[in-house]
Amino acid sequence: MPARALRMILPTDRAHAHRVITESEESRISDPRTNDRIRVPEVRLVGPAGEQVGVVKIEVALRLAQEADLDLVEVAPNSKPPVAKIMDYGKFKYEAAQKAKEARRNQANTILKEVRFRLKIDAHDYETKRKRAEGFLRAGDKVKAMILFRGREQSRPDQGVRLLQRFAEDVSELGTIESNPTIDGRNMVMVIGPVKNKAEAKAEANAQRAANKAAKHEENNA
Repeated sequence: MPARALRMILPTDRAHAHRVITESEESRISDPRTNDRIRVPEVRLVGPAGEQVGVVKIEVALRLAQEADLDLVEVAPNSKPPVAKIMDYGKFKYEAAQKAKEARRNQANTILKEVRFRLKIDAHDYETKRKRAEGFLRAGDKVKAMILFRGREQSRPDQGVRLLQRFAEDVSELGTIESNPTIDGRNMVMVIGPVKNKAEAKAEANAQRAANKAAKHEENNA
């Protein structure tokens, strides 16, 4: 048997257009109730500019939203009475979706890069590893610093901890410790996260390239 049909006003034609939704759709808790889906006798109304209108009957709130060619959105359903705000719900949902998409993109683009050390690493190799890690952190990526123990070196984990702590201090301007040194089989690992996320690092790099290009252009025209 098909679910009982309910009506919901579309933001694009709030005064007249309706679409059919099922009870299962309406029960989704991710979306707030809007317009004639708000079934309470009165609400504490917030205007489109954030102004406090006060407690009004639901019919009055719906009429004010319709007159403004906007939506009535229940933003705090558990309040007594529920709080509803007049807004462009379609625009609100679009902007929220864009922000969530950007957050997912930044998170997905953050890569865990690996830098490996030997316990008895010489100064030149250490500097090479450090500079490599700094490049990863500047780009907004995380760094997994790993010490590979050989033979009896496994009996001296304190030396591994000191080496990783030194490494963390040397790159502290670009990253902070997210995971303290821990033993992983025959290795010791530590994770350092970037101070700037992927988007910020990319924006900074683009700004630097633009500045260098402008400086070169001025130099050529001098």
